[in-house]
Amino acid sequence: MSAGENGQTAGGPVDRGRLDKRRAIVEAALRVFAQVGYAQASLDVIAAEAGVSKPTIYNHLGSKEKLFRYVMTETAARSNAKTLDVLTAFPADPDQLRPGLEDLARKLVDCYCDEQSEAVRRLLYAEAVRFPDLFDAVRASGPNQFTEALAGRLARLANAGHLRVEDPVRAANQFIALVYEELPGMSALGTRPLDPVDVEKVVSAGVDTFLRAFGTQPTAAGPGRAAAEGSGDVSG
Repeated sequence: MSAGENGQTAGGPVDRGRLDKRRAIVEAALRVFAQVGYAQASLDVIAAEAGVSKPTIYNHLGSKEKLFRYVMTETAARSNAKTLDVLTAFPADPDQLRPGLEDLARKLVDCYCDEQSEAVRRLLYAEAVRFPDLFDAVRASGPNQFTEALAGRLARLANAGHLRVEDPVRAANQFIALVYEELPGMSALGTRPLDPVDVEKVVSAGVDTFLRAFGTQPTAAGPGRAAAEGSGDVSG
């Protein structure tokens, strides 16, 4: 193996070429797995989709099972890196807690409803029986890290007296559920587009419910929630 292949000359042309090929393989494999499922996917089709030879896939990532496991954990980790960036929107000013949490929720939903994130989620559930250990591995390389990071920020607000939170991790999970968990059903697990108006209603109602449960000050319903209540529709 050359120095470029084992990463000793990171940034060199050989190293960049290998990284580009690996990225192409991963992205092509995710598309094929998402379209036909693990059992029906073939390395021949994935190689053609990636524009590489079948031996190249073996050289980079090995068998179909190893490729699938790598695709799932690597894509989850990349998606999680983008999701962690969302926390830069976490409200630092307690007087802007509601609009700050709504902004955070919108950005979080954008990440969770990303095409690749949705594909990984569908595959994770579809192949849970075949790969029971993969669920925990994907969670560890993705969502669990965000939940822990969000919990830390909620704990800081609670310690400063701006929230009433006894279990920050549970509160973080509940925040995510309130602003997101309706959406997979509305989008048929990411297979049809979401109406931005419906997303805004879910986000606004979710933040409203979260602050009613964990806030220290009375909070008025946001515009999305108010619109839903005004129309008689309180389903979010």
